Amino acid sequence: MRPAGSFSSWMSEVQGALRDERSSDVPCDGCTACCTSKQFIHIEPDETDTLAHIPETLRFPAPGRPRGHVLLGYDERGHCPMLIDDRCSIYDHRPRTCRTYDCRVFPAAGLTLDDDPDKTAIAERARTWQFDHPSQLDRDEHDAVRAAAAHLRAHPEVLPEGATPSTTQLAVLAIEVHEAFLGHDPDPHEVEVEVSRRVTERRR
Repeated sequence: MRPAGSFSSWMSEVQGALRDERSSDVPCDGCTACCTSKQFIHIEPDETDTLAHIPETLRFPAPGRPRGHVLLGYDERGHCPMLIDDRCSIYDHRPRTCRTYDCRVFPAAGLTLDDDPDKTAIAERARTWQFDHPSQLDRDEHDAVRAAAAHLRAHPEVLPEGATPSTTQLAVLAIEVHEAFLGHDPDPHEVEVEVSRRVTERRR
């Protein structure tokens, strides 16, 4: 198993990354699973430095997003075209999506990618992470994130109409709304309101 750190410390870090206050600090140790798994990378209009380092021919409009939002696709092998010789050729200028991606979200939320054959490498890597729970807070937060993920998967009606999150998005959403599940059974309306707010923010 691979140490993922204390859960509460990791939560603080990943929440900061989701708020765009910092990049995720993932000990990848040379792993390129997320770069070789047929991922579409969303790039927002304000990421001017990133856009300047990615050829226009590799970008296309992001479906359902406002003008200026684009996606970076993958090559015939399912690899990011910016991955050269197993290294990111634009690492210091990589998209925000890459800066905040953390495959530890899957064991955090109790979710797997086993049903997606394109994400086998990520699924295998995610299974190796093991969180520490040195305090009651660590245990409570981890329980709350897993409860949130289970609730969202079991009750898709709390999601705004037309929202069909991927497993990655579901794990992230569980982290964002986990406080509603801390120490008590959540109020269904409270969860629905918070989920709707988070999904709406993500669509802007």
